[in-house]
Amino acid sequence: MNETLRVNSIIQPHGGVLINREVIGMERERLLKKAKQLSSLILSEWSISDLELIANGGFSPLVGFMGREDYVRVIEEMRLANGLVWSIPITLPISLEEAASIAIGQEIALKGRDGQIYGLLKVKEKYTYDKKQEARLVYGTTDESHPGVRKVFGQGDIYLAGPIRLLNRPSHGEFIDYYKDPQETREMFARLGWEKVVGFQTRNPVHRAHEYIQKTALESVDGLLLNPLVGETKSDDVPAPIRMESYEVLLENYYPKDRVRLVIYPAAMRYAGPKEAVLHALVRKNYGCTHFIIGRDHAGVGDFYGTYEAQKLVSQVEGELGINIFKFEHAFYCTQCGNMGTSKTCPHDHEFHVHLSGTKVREILRKGEKPPKEFSRPEVAEVLIKGMREKKET
Repeated sequence: MNETLRVNSIIQPHGGVLINREVIGMERERLLKKAKQLSSLILSEWSISDLELIANGGFSPLVGFMGREDYVRVIEEMRLANGLVWSIPITLPISLEEAASIAIGQEIALKGRDGQIYGLLKVKEKYTYDKKQEARLVYGTTDESHPGVRKVFGQGDIYLAGPIRLLNRPSHGEFIDYYKDPQETREMFARLGWEKVVGFQTRNPVHRAHEYIQKTALESVDGLLLNPLVGETKSDDVPAPIRMESYEVLLENYYPKDRVRLVIYPAAMRYAGPKEAVLHALVRKNYGCTHFIIGRDHAGVGDFYGTYEAQKLVSQVEGELGINIFKFEHAFYCTQCGNMGTSKTCPHDHEFHVHLSGTKVREILRKGEKPPKEFSRPEVAEVLIKGMREKKET
């Protein structure tokens, strides 16, 4: 295992070093044998995705799950203990019963619910935390209707901390052709000759407003990394397989093939709005992006965050982030203009504006209706209708 990876890019990873905690070859075989003899913990899908992103460098400079010092400073000041900007705690929750049998200094095997051994954790700390305080400081609310808050309140009462080693990557099944770790995306950008790369985060199908801001950003850079999140999301979000098919058909028909790449982001969605926008920017910097798009209500849910609250928070730390932020206003389809625009480009009154959102698209799909052309490209609409119909039947 190389502790760090050589970085060939004009943008440095967050903290200056791209972490690699994945073990391969003979050392992996040795540690897998050892792991079978160790005490083990069963991790949630959420924690397994965090484990993978720590190991592959997506969460650089983290080398493991956060200890108390990092945790407290992250939730209170949005910084790691060393002062580096970081917005959301990356922690491993366990129950009081599990914690009672784990000793400081112990090495434990990390398993999935499928019985697979995914990694090892060297226990450095186990500590209690205040769930209400974390919810309030990270999510801005203690309302359990917020999915992130509900997750915090429902998890174990103890955090386990320490460096990890990854022995088996989680399976990404049908998405495997779109999987690349941060070192691989950086190498891909170098092969393509992309010096300026804009990243785009999405958990929704790409509607016309997304397309508009992506293509506007493409005018200023060499390439676009469409980096959809395929980890755990809300039950009413469009499932990842349907979304991925919609991205494929959109890129095939409406984007320049030499200037866009589709790569999955294997993370869980936290719905933390402004705080998650900062995390998304940091991660895309680790993947080698020089620019990142933040539009309306980035990573938001319901009415918990203001339309441009994420942009305001990112602006406060943008100088330290080390990645350029494209901030876009709410885009809409203007029936008078006959195309997409924002308040900066369209002169017409609101009555002519068709406002788009992932929520509206989902509502239309749940009714079995086809989103209008002002919302979605027809090829994308067909994929979404078919996929949602099949989901309903299963």
